[in-house]
Amino acid sequence: MSTATAARSHRRAWAPFLPRWALYLILIVSAALMLYPIGWMIGSSLKPQDEIFTTPGVLPHTLELGNYAKGWSGVSGVTFGRFFLNSFIVAGLAVVGNVVSCSLAGYAFARLRFRFKKAAFAAMLATIMLPYHAVLIPQYIVFYQLSWIDTYLPLLVPKFLATDAFFIFLITQFMRSIPTELDEAARIDGCGTAGIYRHVLLPLSTPALVTTALFTFIWTWDDFFSQLVYLSSPSKYTVTLGLRQFLDSTGESAWGPMFSMSVLSLVPITVIFILFQRRLVEGIATTGLKG
Repeated sequence: MSTATAARSHRRAWAPFLPRWALYLILIVSAALMLYPIGWMIGSSLKPQDEIFTTPGVLPHTLELGNYAKGWSGVSGVTFGRFFLNSFIVAGLAVVGNVVSCSLAGYAFARLRFRFKKAAFAAMLATIMLPYHAVLIPQYIVFYQLSWIDTYLPLLVPKFLATDAFFIFLITQFMRSIPTELDEAARIDGCGTAGIYRHVLLPLSTPALVTTALFTFIWTWDDFFSQLVYLSSPSKYTVTLGLRQFLDSTGESAWGPMFSMSVLSLVPITVIFILFQRRLVEGIATTGLKG
């Protein structure tokens, strides 16, 4: 039974017990529950400091637009605009590194023949199950000996060396779904291995590459732990580390400015997701599982 037929049968099975309006009502209520924390954060960004945790509800009684001005002025002498610029630099270079390196690795696993190919692919997949915290200390020692601490190199260099196994697997499976007859036709026209990658597989793998770029940008933008480990200078902080500076465990925390900058930090990834959501779904849905 196909997926579409199974879905229609499932809807028919539920139809006598649950009318369409009830389904929509459940979806609306579920969406409201999931979006409530975001709404509360937006409302808190417009509240005075003493109303954030004392006044119930999402809507503020008194508008405090100064939270955005105070938040944008930053902390430790660094404006929040600098934090945004740093995040865009790190996330942008991470996208370039992952797309280039993972597509090359995916092409090698999908099309090239070499010794121990299956063993290398299995070892690559095994790294997906390896927790990041298990390799954190060895990586830190290596980067420390290279004098890369408090630079962006520990965050960016691995991206250009195809270290994200998930994206390699994604692109590999997508390229395997492309007919090999196209490679043979391109070889007859004079294309070599690099030419087939550049002129045939790379353009046809656009959905998988867009998916890789989107997930890389979102995950790098939201990353906190690795940036906290390797960055120590406030001038090099990203948005996630900049938000942390508003919280003071020994004094008064600036909740209003922190919430206001949190709202602004959601804008880039929200806009990017809305613009490329069709490509994202296409890249995930069309990724084959051929061996």
